[in-house]
Amino acid sequence: MADTQRRGRRIMMTQGELDDFLAAQRTCRVATVGGDGAPHVGALWFVWDGTALWLYSITRSKRWAQLRKDPRIAVVVDDGHAYGELRGAELAGRAEFVGEAPRTGEPCSELDAPERLFATKYFGMSAMPHDGRHAWLRLTPESVTSWDFRKIQG
Repeated sequence: MADTQRRGRRIMMTQGELDDFLAAQRTCRVATVGGDGAPHVGALWFVWDGTALWLYSITRSKRWAQLRKDPRIAVVVDDGHAYGELRGAELAGRAEFVGEAPRTGEPCSELDAPERLFATKYFGMSAMPHDGRHAWLRLTPESVTSWDFRKIQG
């Protein structure tokens, strides 16, 4: 990651903890920027491959349109109910469009791993079903901030 976390080092996740956390979680919140500068936040399913967050988005969404104009994106993944259980990560950078849009299953070697991960995680199958409405976004984070309040003693 290009940027390192300056504050909260005591509660930040190690790379292994972050990888495990992102692999286990199912829903993230994605923030994009509109032409008027107003933020838009929506929930999505995702997969993490150890270096990039892969988002499977509807191509006729506000999110998709905004990212076409301005690729800046921030994603939050979090978990926990009680204060001492809270943990999460914010990943920020620029979204990249990968593969055809909408995705119909044309061969794309860049999508082999994320589609296998996604199909297994969400559908319990090895092959990705394509509905002709979604396509892939890749976020290779320029900055990551993480927290795990379970590390706070007492």
